[in-house]
Order: sequence, then C-alpha cells, then structure tokens
Amino acid sequence: MAEDFSGQVVVVTGAASGIGLEQARLFLENGAVVIGIDKDTAPIVNDNFVTLVGDVTEPQLFEKLSKLLTDSFKKVDVVCNTAGVLDDYRPVMETSISQWDQIIETDLTSQFMMIKATLPLMLEQKSGIFVNMASIAGLVGGGGGVAYTASKHAVIGMTQQLDLDYADQGIRANCIAPGAIDTPMNQKDFAGDGKMAKWVAEQTPAKRWAKPKEVAELTLFLASFRSDYIHGTVIPIDGGWLEK
Repeated sequence: MAEDFSGQVVVVTGAASGIGLEQARLFLENGAVVIGIDKDTAPIVNDNFVTLVGDVTEPQLFEKLSKLLTDSFKKVDVVCNTAGVLDDYRPVMETSISQWDQIIETDLTSQFMMIKATLPLMLEQKSGIFVNMASIAGLVGGGGGVAYTASKHAVIGMTQQLDLDYADQGIRANCIAPGAIDTPMNQKDFAGDGKMAKWVAEQTPAKRWAKPKEVAELTLFLASFRSDYIHGTVIPIDGGWLEK
C-alpha cells in the first residue's frame, strides 16, 4: 500500500548508503521532501532532496540542521536516526576507551543530538515522528561487541523514554531492530569466500540476508498514520534470529 507523504519534511541520517539511502529514496517516491545527512554525498538526484554533508558526531552539524529547518521549511515531520557504525565484535578487554567513545558518540549520542535539534519544532507544531535505528544487538548479546551492544540497548531505552515524555504532546517514537541486512556496513562478512555471510544466513531461520529496502518499507509504515497507535516500541526485522 502506497503512502502519501506529500508536504512532509523528513530527515534521514546515513543517507548516502545502505538503509539510510533506501529510506531517503522511498520517502521521496512517496512525495516527501527529504534532508539527507551523511559524511558523503548521497547518490540521489531529486528536486525534493536536500543534502547536508557532515559528521553526526559533530554538534555543529545539528546547529546547521536546526537553522535549515527553521529558515527554509519551518517544520519537520519525520526523523530517521539511521547512521551508525559497527565495533568488529570487540569484547571489553579488546575495546579501548577511544573506541568505546567513538561507537557511543556515533550510535547513541548522535541520535540524542538529533532529537534535541528537531524536537522543539515538533512540539511547536504538536506533531512529529522519530524512527530510531536500534539492532537485534539492542535486545540480546552476540549482535555486536560491548560498545555496539551497549549503544543499541541505550537507543531503545532513550526511545521509550522520549515517547513516554512527549506522547501527549503529539510526538511518537519507535525503534527498528535489524538483524542481517546486506549493507556496506556489513561488507566484511562477504569478504573473500563469504564464509561469515553464509554462516549468518544459515543461522537465520529465514536462511537469507535482508535487503535495505525491506527496512525502509518498515520505516515508512512506522512513519505513517497507519501506525499511529504504536508508541515506544522496538520492532525486530531479523528473519527470525531472535526467536531461536
């Protein structure tokens, strides 16, 4: 079922590749104006697409975004906090303080800064939707190393508290928890003979990796009026990984 996001302003981080790119494309296909944020320029040519190049760990980026939204659009309807990095499954004894900080800043603090930058406009207009990217690593161990797992657990808690605090003011916040998604972030698993990628597929009940567009489709549903009564929830899209 097609969605109509005409007249809506959507912000997507990590928009140059993987899930973020597919989210940006799908919102554009459904009529939205999309502000795509990434360190790289997204391969999208569309009159309704605005590129904001920057690192999501830098507070100045969110100052620029806030100014852009206030000056040019005077609204923001949907925020997709999608940008993130992996930590190579490093356990505590193999994780330095600087590595910990880098993962937490990219995967958690960036989402907090995005919320701080966009929530005031949402509260003014009495509506707004956050779709935050968690992971199956936010629900169980084994989906990442200690820093990644900690950050994604925290994303889920932050999202639930955000929704609890502001749901009565028109705000809705939910998480997506992907499992094995075939994105550039996971290309190490496909390196060489692809032994790791094959193992992951074998261990997944659905026996395959998902495509980024499948996560983007779920995002559109969570950003639509059809999901208006879904609040503070984390929805796995993992081919059955968590059911084992």
